[in-house]
Amino acid sequence: MPAIEAVGAEEDPFEPYYFQHEEQKICGEPVSPITDWYDPNYPSVVDRFFTRYYYIKGGAPYQVLYHSNRICLICLAPTHPAYGEGIASVSYDVGNMDRSQNVVKGKSKKGGMILQADTTLALLTTETGTVYKIPSCIRGKLVEVNTALQTDAKQLHQAAEGAGYFAILLPKIENCSDIISNLLTQQQYDEQLKKGET
Repeated sequence: MPAIEAVGAEEDPFEPYYFQHEEQKICGEPVSPITDWYDPNYPSVVDRFFTRYYYIKGGAPYQVLYHSNRICLICLAPTHPAYGEGIASVSYDVGNMDRSQNVVKGKSKKGGMILQADTTLALLTTETGTVYKIPSCIRGKLVEVNTALQTDAKQLHQAAEGAGYFAILLPKIENCSDIISNLLTQQQYDEQLKKGET
């Protein structure tokens, strides 16, 4: 009698791609699978390579991720009210200038717009109709903007820390100390949160 196949059983199309450990030996010693080295608490890219700073404007907090090579990512701080209101859209057309048209060339990033800390970098509109003028947060040269936010602003809700940046700015070496002194450290930011000031 022929075998009867199960009806309705669903096959996992990704099963052939799942990790299958094959025992290997080096110099006669077994090699443990790479999954044994997985550490869920391993520091993130931001933890390893950036320092978190914060800038407050109009009562709304913004995050500046400062890399050791001076590159700065401008982001919303985790407690920015736009998250609670629902992010609807992001535009780099700030009226008299479209930041998305910024073009730089070479290692020195020639041609980049020079922005001040209070310069409007982008406009964020929430589902409640509130428009937030995203500040540059630091004085520096605009290297690039995250144009992906123009087509899908809602990704800011799910983006990993640093991935949902609005722009990358590069300050001058001689200005870095003054710039950092005008930003809040993580500790100062946390203290303000406890006081309910942000």
